[in-house]
Amino acid sequence: MCIRDRLESYKKAVEFKPDYAQAHNNQAIVLLRLGQNDDAVNSLEKALVHRPDYASAHHNLSGLKKYTKGDTQITKMQSLLSNKSLSQSDQEFLCFALAKAYEDIGMYDELFKFLHKGNQLRSLEINSSLDEYQNNYSIFRKLFRSLPPNIDKPLKYKKAKIRPIFIVGMPRSGTTLVEQIIASHHEVYGAGELDTLTKLINQNIKGLLTTQKKSLTEKYFLSIRQEYLESLSRLDVSENIIIDKWPLNFQYIGFILTAFPEAKIIHLNRDPVATCWSIYKHYFSDKGNGWAYNLEELVEFYGLYTELMNFWRELFPNKIYDLSYEELTINQKKETKKLLAYCELKWDENCLNFHTNKRDVTTASATQVRKKMYQGSSEDWKKYEAHIQPLIDGLKPY
Repeated sequence: MCIRDRLESYKKAVEFKPDYAQAHNNQAIVLLRLGQNDDAVNSLEKALVHRPDYASAHHNLSGLKKYTKGDTQITKMQSLLSNKSLSQSDQEFLCFALAKAYEDIGMYDELFKFLHKGNQLRSLEINSSLDEYQNNYSIFRKLFRSLPPNIDKPLKYKKAKIRPIFIVGMPRSGTTLVEQIIASHHEVYGAGELDTLTKLINQNIKGLLTTQKKSLTEKYFLSIRQEYLESLSRLDVSENIIIDKWPLNFQYIGFILTAFPEAKIIHLNRDPVATCWSIYKHYFSDKGNGWAYNLEELVEFYGLYTELMNFWRELFPNKIYDLSYEELTINQKKETKKLLAYCELKWDENCLNFHTNKRDVTTASATQVRKKMYQGSSEDWKKYEAHIQPLIDGLKPY
């Protein structure tokens, strides 16, 4: 079901049953994805009228409003959180929402009290380890250091009608913004965060290790190429240039550049502290970023990411386009022109007016990309230096 059909379904649901809080909440999520923020706020407020203890709706609303002192929602959330029978997930939602509220009104001690508690609860729930990432990255480096000589040359592949653009980097580094800019081009379709490549590579890597083979063959890469391109064709869109904006695809750059020599890879660079601070403040809806909820693990993961990116750059010189988030916000037109030139796209004025694009945006940055380009977000963390010193110190090498 397409996003607008879903919206119509929720509208019909609340018309039929006006006190259906979950339908109001879900309708708000769809409205947010379509850039209709005021309507989303209205739907969330209705959800909370009919169900005042709806923790998820409180959390969703916190991302859309600017709190002021005396806001009654703050006291309501605190009262809910004091309920000892509250589920762990509801506690998490309320802690992250209260952290946002106290950030807005400048009460930083309270902000960190709830932020640390929310992250601790989420970390306990996910219960993940960095061992898998460390192991995988080590395997990737070994495999690509020992590629057979024939794989060092371009694959014998058929030219595809579809040309993919991969936007990669750390979460919260500006990948959604860059996708919105390029997807505003009339020749490009932004497919959002696709997990197709991750699934293809992971299932094949496991099979490779099971059979004790320690090298990657041309057949292996051609299989990935065929299956991935088939998945893109099933999107059934008119554009031949398709963006895959899954930030953690940085892990698979070697696989991408071998299987798709014609692909464009855009890697976002953003101030390390700004990136990690934004990650730590964020509640990720999926459970794949367990390292994000602990400051020490967050720093350690950033180190793993940096090491792997350095490896890919060394192995594939001049094949990765490094884009500075800060430079983009300061010199929007200049950097946008360079970006489109790298993607072999002609200039399109729509790319400067990306904020007017009404495409479906599914990530947490959906609100930001509906606004004009703004500067200074990478400096926000400096207000909290006293509270995030372990993060600052840990990231100094990067």
